[in-house]
This record gives sequence, C-alpha cells and structure tokens, in this order.
Amino acid sequence: MLISPPFGGGRAPVLARNTVASSQPLATQAGIEVLQNGGNAVDAALATAITLTVVEPTMNGLGGDGFAILWDGKKLHGLNASGRAPAAWKPEYFAGKSAMDLIGWNTVTVPGMVAGWIDLSRKFGKLPFAQLFKRAIDYAENGFPVSPVIARQWREAIPILKNQPGFSESFLIDGKSPQAGQIWKYPAQAKTLKEIAATEGESFYKGPLAQSMVDFAQATGGCFTMQDFADNQSEWVEPLAFDYGDYTLHEIPPNGSGIAAQIALGILQAANVKQYPANSAQRIHLQIEAMRMAFADVYAYVSDARSMKMPVTSLLDREYLASRAAMIDHHQAGSYGAGDPHSGGTVYLCAADESGMMISYIQSNFKGFGSGVVAPGGIAFHNRGMSFRLEDGHPNQVAPGKRPFHTILPAFLTKDGKPTMAFGVMGGNMQPQGHIQFVMRFVDEYLNPQACSDAPRWRIDDLGKLTVEASMPASVVEGLKALGHEVAVQPANSLDFGSAQAIAKLSEDANSAYIAGSDHRRDGLAAGF
Repeated sequence: MLISPPFGGGRAPVLARNTVASSQPLATQAGIEVLQNGGNAVDAALATAITLTVVEPTMNGLGGDGFAILWDGKKLHGLNASGRAPAAWKPEYFAGKSAMDLIGWNTVTVPGMVAGWIDLSRKFGKLPFAQLFKRAIDYAENGFPVSPVIARQWREAIPILKNQPGFSESFLIDGKSPQAGQIWKYPAQAKTLKEIAATEGESFYKGPLAQSMVDFAQATGGCFTMQDFADNQSEWVEPLAFDYGDYTLHEIPPNGSGIAAQIALGILQAANVKQYPANSAQRIHLQIEAMRMAFADVYAYVSDARSMKMPVTSLLDREYLASRAAMIDHHQAGSYGAGDPHSGGTVYLCAADESGMMISYIQSNFKGFGSGVVAPGGIAFHNRGMSFRLEDGHPNQVAPGKRPFHTILPAFLTKDGKPTMAFGVMGGNMQPQGHIQFVMRFVDEYLNPQACSDAPRWRIDDLGKLTVEASMPASVVEGLKALGHEVAVQPANSLDFGSAQAIAKLSEDANSAYIAGSDHRRDGLAAGF
C-alpha cells in the first residue's frame, strides 16, 4: 500500500490502533470518546451515528434508514435497518399519479434506523445503550457551531422544503438557515434523544414517540398508524460477496443497490480493464460503460428481496457479465438497456478497534433533509419512498409493508477471508460508482484510503449525464470526449461527487493497526489513538 498522497487532497491518512472516520468532526470525536471509555468499534460507530443526526441534519435524521456490514473478529455480518411502506400504500392510494412524489408525506416510509441502532448495540456493543447518546444530547441541548459545508447544504434546502410540515419551525431561525460558525441548538431534539436512550427505542416504535409521529401524520396529510411502527423490525442478512482480483467486495443484498458495484466490477474484469493505464481516459471510459450497464440491470431488476423476479446469482453470473462486457466498444461510448440474465442526503462512517472489530455503517434521509416533513421533537423523515415505482408488475412497485429500492451502501473488502477495509462513498447514485472507483484505486493501484478518496472522480448523474470533477486532468476529459462522451466538468466546489470515509488494515497481521481517511470534499474527520 502506498502511504504517500499522490493527489494532494490536503489531508494525510491517520494511522492508529483504534480509529473512527465520519463526515463531521464532532461526531468522529464522539466515537473516539466512546472507544477511550471502554467501548468497542460498534459502540463508537453508534455514538458517531447518533451524534450525526444532530450535527449534520442536512444529510440524516431520526426519521431515516440505515445499513451496516461489520467484522466481529471472526466473520462478517450484515444489517438491513431500512423501513417499510405504510399499510395504506396500496397501488390505488397513488391513483392518478405517473410517478412517486419527491418530497412530502407520500415519500415517507417507516424509519428503520433507530431499530438498527438498538439491534447493533444489543448484539455487538459493550457499553450501555444510553451512554452512546451523551454527546448528541449535549450538542442538541447546549449547541454547537455549524460547520461550513453543512451550512451551505442547509441554505440550499430552504427553497425546496420550507413549506413542508414542521420544517421551517424546526430548522430555520427567523426564516433563515444558520451560517457557518453560528451556534445551533435544538432542545426538542435533545428531549427526543433522551426518550430513545431511556427506552432503548421502545418509545419510538410502540410508545409515546410513535404516537406523536402518528398523530402528526394524521393531522398534516400522512397515513401512518401505530401498527405501521409496531410492525417494523431490522433484518440480519448475509452480505453479498463478489471477487475482484485477490480481494472480495461485500455489499448489502437487495433492497440495497450495492450489487450495482459488483456487476460493474465483474464487467470490467471481463473487459480486461487493466490493459489500460491507471488514470487514463481509456480505463475511465470502460468504467463508465460498465456502470451504465450495471445501472440498467439494477433499475430493471432490483427491489425488496421478497419481490425480486431475478436472482442475484443470475445478475452476478460470470458468464453473463462476460456477455455484457463483450457489448462494450473500447473506442466509442454507447447506450445500454437491461440485459437478459438467466433466471434461477446520507452520512457514512466507519470504526475499528484494537481487538480487530471493524464496522462499515451508513444512515440517510436520502435527498438532503429528506422529505422535508419534521415531526415534533426534531424527527426529520426521509423521502426514501420516492424510489418506489408505480408501473404495474415492476419489481419495485409500491406496496404495503414493502421496502423501497435503496441507494445507501456500506461496503467491506476482505482478502483470503480476512478483513481488509471498511469503506463507503455517500451521495445518491454516486455510491456504487464511488465504490468501483475506490476499489480499483485500492486493489489495482495500491493506494491508501485517503489517496483513494482524494483521487478525481467521475459520475453518471441522476439524468444519465456524465460529469467529472474540476480536478480531473484536462487530457482525460479530452480523451473521453474523443471516445464519444459528452462530459460536463463541475466547479471546483461541487458537492456532486459524494463523500468517502475508509479504514483499512495496515497489514494482514491480525494485530496490525489501521490506516484511515476522510473525504476532503466535506467537513469530515478521521481520528484515532
């Protein structure tokens, strides 16, 4: 692994025996404090995640979903803590609509994140659950200075969400968002956090907090019932494993879309992507084409696992991926529909401790603040339901009790069955694209996590257009254009290319320390001791 930074992102990697990396420094420090007080990596991740709902409300909130992949010292575990559609969401509920709403109550599914916190703590944590809330409650009650990128995202959300139920009353001061450095307090959210901590989440799904959310929904246009909340539960899952070179990439199975990264990597292997130099237009061209193919398949076939008509084994079949790779013109950009395999706003963080436990964790309100709906007590709901489809027969068609297609993806790399790196690249559909870029930098170019993060990124945006960072070399941009790509170079301060956090083992030795990185594109911090 190359320790030196080749891309000049401005941050050095952190080397330590215990470490946490997240998108907000105060949240990272909350995790470090828990480690120093006897907690393990899961305790640290949870303290960090809980604190992030306070200090980075632009990307996540108490009404969101979460996923985790963790190494307990012996094996990998996956947790799907995404919620389900309310019982009222039958197809006829959306009669007259051609697509799901983008914000508002008709995008809100039952929040699964809090249940995920509880399950992780009970199964793997060392410290009392309530102890993990200390810093989050303190910051909500007594205030904290808003960091620069978060202040910008806050400001940009106002025109879109200001008229949603509860938003302006909860997140604006005299009609304005807080500026960078301004102290933000939210005592009502502190009270909610105390209630969740004291009841281990029972109040959130079956008690007073659930009743408050249901009452608010019924009064402002939502359709939640107490039974919707009571029925919620997380699910322990076996992570999907897919080999790339000498390493194995692990992703959460559907309803998560991490399989998109695995499909793209399989196509790239079959296309012999390594025949082209790193950082060349030709290699990036193949990455883009493989990603377009992967998205075509994922959008056609991936949904709640219970409603998928195409097995994941078929989508990851090497022979099928080779047939897809054969369709790529190495010298010209193309367009691709779904293949025909044979049937058979987000915050990411990671933590690792000296015992060898490592966790890759992500939670989200989806598009920034999410739906814009904020229940009393600072419970900001996600808008994950917008990912459902309304077409009859589509695998991802909306239905009661169904989980929607999810874009948030924790990732994990192993080698020879041993843990190598916990990582993630948050940011909507950037996530699987970020995963393949990160994996190839780490596996093929031997870069450390900070350097993998610093490298210039490309992205196929939500409209299918190819965008690249301003730091992408001009020669690569011109090379992509020569290969038939329409390329839009984004401004230097663009937030469109996601935010990565990563922690890797320094060696294959079970007792080795870690090397961590945090994305320079955000306010984040990797720290350790």
